[in-house]
Amino acid sequence: MEERLLQWRQMLRRPDEKARRAAKAQWDSIAKPLGSLGVLEKLVMDIAALTGDPAVDISRRAVVVCCADNGVVAEGVTQTGQEVTARMAAEMTHMNSSVCKMAAAAHADVIPVDMGMIHRVEGVLDRHVMDGTQDLARRPAMTREQAMAALSAGVELVKTLREQGYTLLVSGEMGIGNTTTSSALVAAMLNLPAETVTGRGAGLSDAGLQRKIWAIERAIAVNRPDPKDPLDVLSKLGGLDICGMAGLFIGGAICGVPVIIDGFISAVAAFMAQKLCPGCEISMLASHCSEEPAARRVLTVLNKNPILFANMRLGEGTGGVCLLPLLDMALAVYGGRSTFDSVGIDAYTPQGGAPC
Repeated sequence: MEERLLQWRQMLRRPDEKARRAAKAQWDSIAKPLGSLGVLEKLVMDIAALTGDPAVDISRRAVVVCCADNGVVAEGVTQTGQEVTARMAAEMTHMNSSVCKMAAAAHADVIPVDMGMIHRVEGVLDRHVMDGTQDLARRPAMTREQAMAALSAGVELVKTLREQGYTLLVSGEMGIGNTTTSSALVAAMLNLPAETVTGRGAGLSDAGLQRKIWAIERAIAVNRPDPKDPLDVLSKLGGLDICGMAGLFIGGAICGVPVIIDGFISAVAAFMAQKLCPGCEISMLASHCSEEPAARRVLTVLNKNPILFANMRLGEGTGGVCLLPLLDMALAVYGGRSTFDSVGIDAYTPQGGAPC
């Protein structure tokens, strides 16, 4: 397992600063004030640095929804039962879920992936590792081997999708109970009290929120995860959906495919990926800041700045999809060739305090 992590670390791309500079030069040649599209310009430059090509192309994109069940549901930490995971995965195969409607508007495919659902669903891509995790409040959620299998599935999936022509991915998830696993990972990795990083998820009552906090506190006390060993923490407190998404980010950094971070759960997966393979954050694009309490904290640790603040907490990749039209509009300007020369005006020059 450690050997595989070492291999991934060695395979990670390094930022192509020549491509980044070329992208910046293209932005600066466009007839507008320097840096006036702000973070959108930076995202395009980040993609160029990842791919090594200033001719940024994100025309073929997919939302990869990692689906898995979480044993901690037994602790009464959710409003719905585990059967909802499979039910919503099935809706995705029929393009009926929320993310499917939004992805269609953003010209993106939706690919639901079974990382570890209890109930199998026809039409869902099979990367099944186990029939859901164990109850982390009582015992480790999974073994190190199972966590690595899910991580590997995510990495390999990026390679496959890249070969199929996809140039950008959105990380999504579907797994009842996964805000509990995400909060547990943050509490353990950052040594924070459970109550400060735990939210209401899909809408818990006060009593439900308290059960969720207690479950996380028990999980950390029972499993004694070692924050110096991210795989130990991930296997004891995480979920197969989080492992799969973490693999997407690592795979993106290996294959040169940008991967959009969705909300809190996706951000935690990105955080765990960065701890497992430092440097893989090159593949990550932040979309929005979830309403969950620890969401901003995790993005700050990753040094990723979200563009959208809309109090979203739906998951499935919906927040990540919202970034796609903004990127499309930025690229319409970037590739539009409306230069200073073409419009017959003098180019802007950097002045003191210029944003770029």
